Amino acid sequence: MIDRAVILRAGALYVPVVAALLAGRLIRQPRRQFAACLLSFLWALPSMAVLQRLNVLAGWWSYSTAGPSFCGMPVELYLGWVVLWGVLPQLLFPKKPLWLVATMMVVLDLLAMPLFSPVVLLRSGWLVGEAVGVALVLVPLLAMARWTRTDTRLPWRAAMQVATSGLLFLYWVPEVVFKLRRSTGWEPFFSMPGWQRQVWLQIILLCAIPGVSAVTEFAQRGKGTPIPYDPPRQLVVSGVYRYVANPMQLSCAVVMVLWAAMLRSAWLLVPAAISIVYSAGIAEWDERDDLALRFGDDWRAYRKNVHSWFVRWTPYCAGTPAQLYVALTCGPCSEVRAWFDARNVTGLALVDAETLAAGSIRRIRYIPADSDHDGSSEIDGIRALGRALEHLNLGWAMVG
Repeated sequence: MIDRAVILRAGALYVPVVAALLAGRLIRQPRRQFAACLLSFLWALPSMAVLQRLNVLAGWWSYSTAGPSFCGMPVELYLGWVVLWGVLPQLLFPKKPLWLVATMMVVLDLLAMPLFSPVVLLRSGWLVGEAVGVALVLVPLLAMARWTRTDTRLPWRAAMQVATSGLLFLYWVPEVVFKLRRSTGWEPFFSMPGWQRQVWLQIILLCAIPGVSAVTEFAQRGKGTPIPYDPPRQLVVSGVYRYVANPMQLSCAVVMVLWAAMLRSAWLLVPAAISIVYSAGIAEWDERDDLALRFGDDWRAYRKNVHSWFVRWTPYCAGTPAQLYVALTCGPCSEVRAWFDARNVTGLALVDAETLAAGSIRRIRYIPADSDHDGSSEIDGIRALGRALEHLNLGWAMVG
């Protein structure tokens, strides 16, 4: 007779997977549904592992030790739960209110969890763990999937993609590597002196700035995200893209190499190498054809001057210059203008703020070259100064 635990573990994986496959095949899906499912699945992968780590500390429930596991959780339950929350509700209920979808998934969980004994052994505080899982895993992925499918809340879903990438590359990938290869795991991170850990983290964050800035530029200027199925509608050649064509891939590769060095794991260099090969090969080929088709000569001129991996020191600026309005009658602002005048500014026109309507500006304003002059892309204050610095050189652009 087959062991009950074996049946439960197999059912936890294959029932959600088969249900998702049937739903994707039999139910007509919206055009952007694949991107929605992909993003929610990618959020579920690392966040579910984080939930399990929290469970190990809090003791909300435990699992039987038989069979393969990941972070102390049976692999079948882990992957099945990822599909159950990360894919199935997006396919079955694409138009239902989010609160209703979340409620249905929670009710299903509350009914199913007690039935999985002896694979899952619930303890007195397991409802607290369920609530944490809903807040950490379920609600964010449902929201991100819905915003992606309906093409709404662009800044929020761009921020969620940054968070997803961070969790995937800096937490989930190391967990997988530590599981597959014998190593000291996270011990080097926690055992190093505090000042060393702070220095490492600050260097890594500094190297992550171009990648995060590039995502922001995609959302603000291109009206899209890095996901190929949710691309920018406009060609983005501003911000960090004035200096390098693939800032996200470059930033990700550098961060992963530094992360591997900090954790003293040579095996973590393998995912970094894979990402570089993918970016320089398949992604480069696909982007080249797609962007050339969509943006034509503007894209070709840009790529002729800006390379994928070799960073320029001076910015690439073509066409109409951006405008920086600075008030001459403001003492500190006039000094800022004199500072810019004394340097080799590229693609930026300095204009007297007094030429604008009275009361429409306080001190300083930056208007991008591609602005439609409806006020939506105007940037004031210290943020305007930051944008203006990208017209000097790479060093000042990083400061900006």
